[in-house]
Amino acid sequence: MGLYRRLTDLGAPLIAGLLRQRLAAGREDPQRFGERLGYASRPRPSGPLIWCHAASVGEAMSVLSLIEEIQTRHPAFTILLTTGTVTSARLLAGRLPPQAIHQFMPVDRWPYVIRFLDHWKPDLALWIESELWPNMLENLGSRKIPAILLNGRMSEKSFRRWTFLRGFAKKLLSNFALCLVQTEEEQARYEALKAPNVKAVGNLKFAAAPLSCDEAELQRLRGLIGNRKCWVMASTHPGEDEIALTAHRHLRQRWPDLLTIIVPRHPTRGPAIAEMLAKESKIAVRSKNDPLLPETEIYLADTMGELGLFYRLAPVTGLAGSFTWGGHNPIEPAQLGSAIVFGPRMTNFKIMAEEMLRAEAALQVANENEFTTALEKLLGDEAELHKLATSASRFALQKQGVMEDIQKLLAPFLNKLEGDKI
Repeated sequence: MGLYRRLTDLGAPLIAGLLRQRLAAGREDPQRFGERLGYASRPRPSGPLIWCHAASVGEAMSVLSLIEEIQTRHPAFTILLTTGTVTSARLLAGRLPPQAIHQFMPVDRWPYVIRFLDHWKPDLALWIESELWPNMLENLGSRKIPAILLNGRMSEKSFRRWTFLRGFAKKLLSNFALCLVQTEEEQARYEALKAPNVKAVGNLKFAAAPLSCDEAELQRLRGLIGNRKCWVMASTHPGEDEIALTAHRHLRQRWPDLLTIIVPRHPTRGPAIAEMLAKESKIAVRSKNDPLLPETEIYLADTMGELGLFYRLAPVTGLAGSFTWGGHNPIEPAQLGSAIVFGPRMTNFKIMAEEMLRAEAALQVANENEFTTALEKLLGDEAELHKLATSASRFALQKQGVMEDIQKLLAPFLNKLEGDKI
C-alpha cells in the first residue's frame, strides 16, 4: 500500500496531464472539475451520511433501488453517490431520490482523498462491484469507517492477476467489513485472497427498478408506429450499427414497412452513425427532433437515458455490446417485456446471460447472420415472440429477491449507525 501511495505521488504530473486531456476531450465536467481533486461542490448535511461509490452508468443505475430502500427505512440518512463519468452524472441528475447527493469520485491520490473524506466524513461506505482504489480504502480503514463491498465480481482472469499480489490484495480487502459478491465462484476467489466475511447473494442488478420512461411520449410513438414491425438495437458500440443495418436490409425484404431503432451507447457518436445510415436508408434522428414518418426506415435514438422508452416500444431487442465489447445488462429489457437476442460476447454479464439462457429467457447467436435469422423468426412468429418475452419477464421477477437478502445483511450496520448517530 505504501508503494502504491508513493507511485501516485511521483505520478502527480502525469495524473494532472491525463485529467487535462480528459477535460479537453469532454470527458470531465468543467463546472465540477474540482470534485475530481477532492473539492466538494456541496456542503455536508448534518446527520448520518452513507457514501455509495459506483464506477459508471450500469453500477449507478443498479444501486438506485437500494438507495431508495435505505432512505425509506432510514429517512434521516443522507446518501452521497459518487461516480467517475460525465454520462453517469447526467443520467443521475433527474433520478436521485430526495436527500441524495451526487459528486464525482476524486482521483485516487492521497491529498485528493484526504480532502474528500475530511469534508464528507462518511459514516458508512458502500462500494459497488470491482473498482477498488487503494489510497481511498486505506484511509477509510485508518479512520475506522466501515466499508462494505456490494455486488462484488472477480473474473478468473482478474483472480489470476491478483494471486501475484496476494499480500497487497489481502491488505486492500481487509478494509472491508463485509463483502457481498454475485456468485459462489466469486466468493471462493475473494476468500482465497483472504477477504473478510464474504457472502454470495446474487447480482444487485436483478433488483434494480425497471428503467423509467415518459408515458406520454411512449403513447405518442406507439401511435406513430401503429402495426409496423419494429425492433431495437440497444447500446451499440462501433461496428454494431453496421450489424443492425445489415439485419435491417434483409428484414425489409420481407416487411417493407419495417422500423429499426438504433440506440448508440454513446450519443456523441450520433452524427457519424447518421451519416453512415443516410447513404442508403431514410432515417430520422431523435436528437434533431426529426419526425417519425411512415416512410422512416431507421430511427436513430441518439439521446441520453431513454432506453426504458425503447425497450417498451420494441417487442424485440438486439442487445448490442455483445458483438464487439462485453455485453450490456439483459435484465433491463427483460423487465419491460422485450424479447432479447444477444451476441457471443457477454463477458461483462456472463453469469446473468448463462442463467437467462438456461431459463429460455433469451437467445444467443454466434454471428450477425444468426442474429438476422433470429430476428426474422421472432418478428414473423407471434407465438414464439410472446413465449420468449414472457420467459424473460418471469425470469426478471423471480430474481428480485436479491434486494431483500442484501437489506438483511446491511441491516446491522444501518441500525447501528442510526442508534449511534440519532
